[in-house]
Amino acid sequence: MISVLLLSACNSYNRVLKSTDYDYKYEVAKECYVAGQYTRAYQLLEELFMVMKGTDRAEESLFMLGMCYYNLRDYETASMYLDRYTKSYPKGEYTELARFYSGKASFMESPDPRLDQSPTYTAISQLQDFLDFYPYSDLREEVTDMLFELQNRLVQKEYDSAKLYYNLGGYNGNCPNGGSNYEACIITAENALKSFPYTRLREDLYMMILRCRYQLAQQSVIEKREERYRQAIDEYYGFKNEFPDSKYMKEAEQIFKHSSSKVESGTTASAK
Repeated sequence: MISVLLLSACNSYNRVLKSTDYDYKYEVAKECYVAGQYTRAYQLLEELFMVMKGTDRAEESLFMLGMCYYNLRDYETASMYLDRYTKSYPKGEYTELARFYSGKASFMESPDPRLDQSPTYTAISQLQDFLDFYPYSDLREEVTDMLFELQNRLVQKEYDSAKLYYNLGGYNGNCPNGGSNYEACIITAENALKSFPYTRLREDLYMMILRCRYQLAQQSVIEKREERYRQAIDEYYGFKNEFPDSKYMKEAEQIFKHSSSKVESGTTASAK
């Protein structure tokens, strides 16, 4: 087996690239891969995995090619080749690892919550598929952690949207078809909680809903004011039951006291 040390000179490596001895090229590519020379390895493997199609080396060539790109941080190309491997060799020697690293590559491609989250949904699908295929894998914990992180990114995007509606408050210029920003905030936050019930932002989303209920009551027309103060009170009880030691409890108590005083005194016809 040829040593990668012999390939340090450009001329030596170029001779390997031009060689038509594919067995020789394969051994060089494999040594380069093991030595961490991923750029040289993938340059050889790009040709070899097609040339060796149908042989006992084709499977390993395709897996190593995907992993070369993964280790070079070209995650999009890595995921493409590793996904190709799992489709070509559904019961192959490296299928579990290929599914794992394909999903992890997509995880690494997942963007900032402010950007389009299509890659995040792709990563979630791939990682969930991994757990479906390998529920008892030693990699399960790492996959689960990645899934939680991806879900948190999606929730963060929804939280940011809800917060934007809340910050717009009583401004109705962006509501040409009626409704209010507070109502839009409630709907966005509630949908996020339904989709991701175990999110780390659960407390923050519930508090935002409580604030919106209270603001709606304060700004409502007379006919709806009492009903909406009661909704704020109901929201407070639900919040307190779930988060009795919340960092927002002081604010929540103030909302509750003011809402209760309005309902009990019958002065909901005028809001402070």
